[in-house]
Amino acid sequence: MTSSFRFPFSFPQPSTTTFSPSTLACSIAVSAAIGAGISAGLSISQNSTNHPIHKALNSFITNFSHSSNLFGSLSLSDGPPSAVTESKTGVSFPAVVNQSQELLGIGLRRKAVFGLKNIDVYAFGVYADDNDIKNFISEKYGTVSAAELKQKDVTQDLMESDVSVTVRLQIVYGRLSIRSVRNAFEDSVGSRLQKFGGSDNKELLQKFTSQFRDEYKIPRGSIIDLSKEKGYVLRTTIDGKEIGSVQSQLLCRSILDLYIGNEPFDQKAKEDIDNKLISAVTK
Repeated sequence: MTSSFRFPFSFPQPSTTTFSPSTLACSIAVSAAIGAGISAGLSISQNSTNHPIHKALNSFITNFSHSSNLFGSLSLSDGPPSAVTESKTGVSFPAVVNQSQELLGIGLRRKAVFGLKNIDVYAFGVYADDNDIKNFISEKYGTVSAAELKQKDVTQDLMESDVSVTVRLQIVYGRLSIRSVRNAFEDSVGSRLQKFGGSDNKELLQKFTSQFRDEYKIPRGSIIDLSKEKGYVLRTTIDGKEIGSVQSQLLCRSILDLYIGNEPFDQKAKEDIDNKLISAVTK
């Protein structure tokens, strides 16, 4: 990306290699020699597979294909990383979802059982649309310095903005039921709705949690996407299948607050996302 506001996880650009005329000529000559040798080898192979020259040629071609760097220097880079792995669970997250939403950070949702043991419930990744982020940053902060920006809560502003954001949950606990997910959201999202909007939000909460019907199964490896779209529409999918959507700025903010708010599920993930957003602003 060439914008002055570089987005996190920017893709590496292919390196450019130049060749002098003599080097290029040498490469062409070697290529021609190899081609002639292969042709000769094919001719010999028609007569005898045990011919000494046939054996030597086969050995040369095999070694050349495995170790030669002559043509390797002409190839482009392998391109951007396709996934990022959460270290504690080994769960892999793609670098990009929904065509343009890039990964800002990953974390882990842990839950205490009877106050004795923490279990890993799901890993999560937070994604935001590249163009939306650049527009949001330029409009909100302009040419703010890094020192000044550190005094601001960038993610708080991001939660309140109309920027497309997706939180992807990947289930790692094998015994998790859809009822448990529904009950957990009733508690966590319900407390955020009350925090940001007051106590009279039971209908909004029920509209969201009722999407997680008992008919849905979420074994280990299942993916739940909570996507805030333009116009503050929260769209929910399970393994790529849409299960419902709710239009509410308050609900969108409450969902994002679980992951990038002041009391997030994973503090380290929140800090990583903060740092990447600040880095995007100051570069």
